[in-house]
Amino acid sequence: MKCETKKTIYLDNNATTLLDPQVLEVMLPYLTNKFGNPSSFHLFGQETSDALENARNTVADILGATNKEIFFTSGGTESNNWILKGIATANQNKGNHIITTAVEHHAVLDTCKYLEKNGFQVTYLPVDGTGLVSLDALKSSLTDQTILVSIIAANNEVGTLQPLKEIGEFLKSISDNSTVRRKIFFHSDTIQLLGKMPFNIKNLHLDAASFSAHKIYGPKGIGAAYIKLGTKIDRLLHGGYQEKNRRAGTENVGGIVGFGKACEIIKLYDNKLKQKLYQGLLDNIPDMSLNGSLENSLPNTLNLSFKHVEGEGIVLLLNAQGIAVSSGSACTSGLIETSHVLKAMNTDIICARGSIRFSLGKNNTEQEISQVIKILPPIIKRLRKMSPLL
Repeated sequence: MKCETKKTIYLDNNATTLLDPQVLEVMLPYLTNKFGNPSSFHLFGQETSDALENARNTVADILGATNKEIFFTSGGTESNNWILKGIATANQNKGNHIITTAVEHHAVLDTCKYLEKNGFQVTYLPVDGTGLVSLDALKSSLTDQTILVSIIAANNEVGTLQPLKEIGEFLKSISDNSTVRRKIFFHSDTIQLLGKMPFNIKNLHLDAASFSAHKIYGPKGIGAAYIKLGTKIDRLLHGGYQEKNRRAGTENVGGIVGFGKACEIIKLYDNKLKQKLYQGLLDNIPDMSLNGSLENSLPNTLNLSFKHVEGEGIVLLLNAQGIAVSSGSACTSGLIETSHVLKAMNTDIICARGSIRFSLGKNNTEQEISQVIKILPPIIKRLRKMSPLL
């Protein structure tokens, strides 16, 4: 008798996405017979160099940037590290103060902690109950030593969208003020925003931004940094003249070509399925609360708390039913640690421990969402009966 494979429902697209078949198709030649080093002058090198620059043009076009402002990296983490460390060290003669938020991805938070150990001062802006940062809080945190502001565009856990345009306009007004005559660089981790909502990098008045291909149905191990022309930044990697002498190392041509294709075929999200999922669960599960905002958030991201249960238990039981989601908390050394994002939002600890993130993708269907709405309520009921928290 032939065993049937259980159909799985993948709702963890903020963690990573399925490689699009169109992306794989354009990558394959550069993983096989088109193997030349882009720095070589012969035909093999020229072939891969041309492909690399074509991908750079595509990424620049989708962002509203120029190709001279796009630099390929190994991923979003490297882009964040390079931009923060590079701008900080290159401009430390003008100041040593950095402003960021308490709800950044660890790629930013841990880099800031590193900089604090190396002579820089960092202010971590608080957020409100939806995860939103206040422009007034930013203004009051500025000092005459502030050289860099880094604000995440869209939170990876709860999906909250930050007011980048307003912040960018304010920081630009300082730079344009002939009396003040100082530049405060503005960076954003835009990794979750790309591919989900339209935006133009220039309209946000950003000096730098970070991107990752595997969040938009591209390959893992490739990302990009947008660095505005004229931005003073030190190198992160040394040992070669690649990427306009900014980032040493032989380029990952296959990954870069895949990144370019992923940008080319981006299909923007609507929030129809997110709304269906939220309303369906709200109607069927008592003591459920929303983390973040339903409106001012990514159209694919829904973070919910279920009182009196642990998030890990929900993840495991959903996984047993073929449904992949992520927990809003992480297990560290056998202890359950509440998400730093939910802590910063002052989420009730009992609710925070029972938080789940659903992050939808372009391949999800209404039927799948209906299935989740059917399966999850009995799981929550079962866990609550077993819960020592009740």
